Amino acid sequence: MEKVVSVTDLKKTFDKKPVISGITFDVFRGEIFGFLGPNGAGKTTSMRIILGLLKADSGSALVFENSLETSDKTRARVGVLFENNGLFDKLSAYENLKYYAELYGIPDVEERIVELLEFTDLKSRKDTLVGTFSTGMKRKLGIARAILHRPEVLFLDEPTSTLDPEAQKMVRDLILHLSEDESMTVFLSSHNLDEVQKICSRVAILHGGRIKALDSVENLRKNSGVTNLNITLSDSLQSEQARFVVSTMQDVSDFKKTGHGFSIALSGKSASGVISGLCSAGINIEEVVKGKRSLEDIYIEVMKEEAEL
Repeated sequence: MEKVVSVTDLKKTFDKKPVISGITFDVFRGEIFGFLGPNGAGKTTSMRIILGLLKADSGSALVFENSLETSDKTRARVGVLFENNGLFDKLSAYENLKYYAELYGIPDVEERIVELLEFTDLKSRKDTLVGTFSTGMKRKLGIARAILHRPEVLFLDEPTSTLDPEAQKMVRDLILHLSEDESMTVFLSSHNLDEVQKICSRVAILHGGRIKALDSVENLRKNSGVTNLNITLSDSLQSEQARFVVSTMQDVSDFKKTGHGFSIALSGKSASGVISGLCSAGINIEEVVKGKRSLEDIYIEVMKEEAEL
């Protein structure tokens, strides 16, 4: 597969403090790549170096085999949306897009603007001042602005932060459409684990300036070595007794109470051993379902391992 982004042994310090400590990864054409990590992990610094907005201390960050720091031709193939949408509140949605379209020198400006307003479901608001838009509407128009020039790769920095659940879904749907129907490569920097799990093909988990995990979401969930066990009780009042019983078992963790039962994480111990132990303690079980770990579970595991080092 063609490499769109190629980062090799990238390092960056601020005031002699390492912010990025030798990260290496590739992003391939057509995928939605999730770049995960807590605040201060180095996500935004990494993205700014890739985009040529910051200079690395060492290593390389290439897009289409070129540095965006020096290649205007390659920059024209890239779209960017940071947390700020880059919009003018005192201009209408149409006027904002026309302003940027003229900066890009886009041919058939009217046709492209109408196309994007339809794509983002903002056509009926084209003459409305952006300052009156909701946060979700501004984000959708921000995405329209970022893809005006039909970029081949789109960099998004926390695109759904501050949005309500409905607006988050609208933005996720737009991103999926760009990838699936427009064949656009998307580099998504986020700490929204649910969002990343739903739309990203591969993820890198960054912590302390280092990549702690890098794989497809499915492989990370499959290879974590931990199984989730969801247990429904015949009598939900026994959940506290069940919590005490499983707390005495080795390789069992993450007890979480649910509506009529609980879930636990198993590493090493068999499900049959857990069920047998609960039954021996007089816990009445109605149903047991095995499940894979969520991306959130894996992320928390990585953060715990890092904290213990």
